[in-house]
Amino acid sequence: MGETTGTGGIWHGGDLGQARALFPAAPEPWIDLSTGINPIPYPLPALPLSLWQRLPGADDEAALLTAARKAYRVPPEAGIVAAPGTQILIDLLPRVCPEIARAGPVAVLGPTYAEHALAWRKAGAQVIEVETVSRAAEAASLVVVNPNNPDGRSFQPAELSALAMRCAARGGLLVVDEAFCDVTPKLSLIPALPPAAIVLRSFGKTYGLAGVRLGFAIGEAAPIAALRTAMGPWAVAGPALEIGAQALADAEWLAQAGAARVADAARLDALLSPLGRIVGGTALFRLLATPDAPQLFAHLGRDGLYVRRFQNDATWLRFGLPGDGAAWRRLEAALSSFAPRSGSA
Repeated sequence: MGETTGTGGIWHGGDLGQARALFPAAPEPWIDLSTGINPIPYPLPALPLSLWQRLPGADDEAALLTAARKAYRVPPEAGIVAAPGTQILIDLLPRVCPEIARAGPVAVLGPTYAEHALAWRKAGAQVIEVETVSRAAEAASLVVVNPNNPDGRSFQPAELSALAMRCAARGGLLVVDEAFCDVTPKLSLIPALPPAAIVLRSFGKTYGLAGVRLGFAIGEAAPIAALRTAMGPWAVAGPALEIGAQALADAEWLAQAGAARVADAARLDALLSPLGRIVGGTALFRLLATPDAPQLFAHLGRDGLYVRRFQNDATWLRFGLPGDGAAWRRLEAALSSFAPRSGSA
């Protein structure tokens, strides 16, 4: 029952083909709760046909970056680059900063999104995966996901700034992945961006438009310019530039969506808590720990509900948010019919 839908055998959510292969008799339509993507997306604007017919222009990219600078509160002296998703930035960053890989060990604070450690290893860096910052004392560079996926652990900007100073003193780099920071902007390091720090922001998760493939890197001018050069011209499609610019400028939608998803996350906690311990999460997903996780995963799968399980901890299941009333009712019914074997819930 292995899931190898990502690079290097890393498990990722969102592959309903995998779900159907695991549970071929499950009822349709499937409800995909295996990702941390907002199930109620930003309403797509009407796009002129010309966006599909011509190459993206410099003005299109400039409009997106202007909107992103305002939305993310980017200091005027900081560099910013747009990319077709943050995954390509995670993969490229170690390649365009080879001196960082040579400066000393790169610590990845985990368990977290596994592609970070893989990317630095592919670039030849010595990677150590640690569960606490104190265990990264000997590292030159540090990768932190804030708030963390999957457990929601978070750091305040002042804490991260101190870590960036430590990395700078060792010739290293602090990489902060803020993929789930839109709803908790006070956690963002960007407004007080210190030297030797790169922040990654994902568009598709909170805005529910992962297929647009849009992300950003923000930091000092040199590494940002190197990322831009590595991607080449026209890296982001014209429709993505337009959608991103409009959505990032819509602060009212973000505030309303954020409040609604926080309420949904609380509702999900109430459903899950009788079955185990809520480890944490963000407004877009919740992490449940239970010794019955394998049985619960299979029970839900047979009912056509796909959740995220983990290679590093078989007692964990991550639940994304249902997107409508019918999905909530199916989840509630499936959870209420589950009989834990451990008796610990």
